[in-house]
Amino acid sequence: MSSTLNTAYSVSATSNSLNEQAIKLANKLSLPFTTLNKDQIQLVITPQQSEIRAPDLGNPIFIDFVEGKNAHRRQFGGGRGQPLAKAIGLKKGATPTIIDATAGFARDAFVLANLGCQITLIERNPLIATLIEDALNRAKDDEETLNVVNRMSLINHDAIDYLNNLEHQHRPDVIYMDPMYPSRDKSALVKKNMRLLHQLAGPDTDSEKLLTIAQNSALKRVVVKRPKSAPFVGEQKPTTSIESKNTRYDIYISNKE
Repeated sequence: MSSTLNTAYSVSATSNSLNEQAIKLANKLSLPFTTLNKDQIQLVITPQQSEIRAPDLGNPIFIDFVEGKNAHRRQFGGGRGQPLAKAIGLKKGATPTIIDATAGFARDAFVLANLGCQITLIERNPLIATLIEDALNRAKDDEETLNVVNRMSLINHDAIDYLNNLEHQHRPDVIYMDPMYPSRDKSALVKKNMRLLHQLAGPDTDSEKLLTIAQNSALKRVVVKRPKSAPFVGEQKPTTSIESKNTRYDIYISNKE
């Protein structure tokens, strides 16, 4: 069950030929279909991709696994030696199954899938989930990313509810969390896509509960991505941590590992 969307949002299209597709999506999301409106957050269907347009955020936001930053990270990201991979437990002879409980724009999930992991992405916001689904579909048309995205499956659902109802045979080796962290007020350094995530998702109120449930659900470990100076989620001290320049990965090892 996905989160309820604010009816101030709407769905639109850039041409009449795309209206039917946009109307179907609007009905699926229980949102109105309207004409383009620069003063409203809109999910817009274009000939190239689905994208979110929002006031004060400049260019439209969309997800692309084929080109851009995701492609660069896929090709030059450091392989299994990068801190994310080490935190997840990727090593010779070990390629864990993963649930990304807070998929967001799916950058880390794409990296892990590129490294060979089967990963389930949980994203509760229907607009963000729509962008991920669109990006996955486009990546399936590209030979270089087809095998990668075939290892990624998307579920538009609340992660806490999903994990609470997860059957034992579907429990993953690793649960990955990248909970929302408050942005610095009025900071020009906060990227527009992160501002949009904050705008759509609202404040983080349940990461402590999610961590507790994740620890009961993961077979081997839970990995929580944090800004380097951020406190531990729920003041729960991890088993160990791995740090990069600006990021810290807190690792909670299961007793079973």
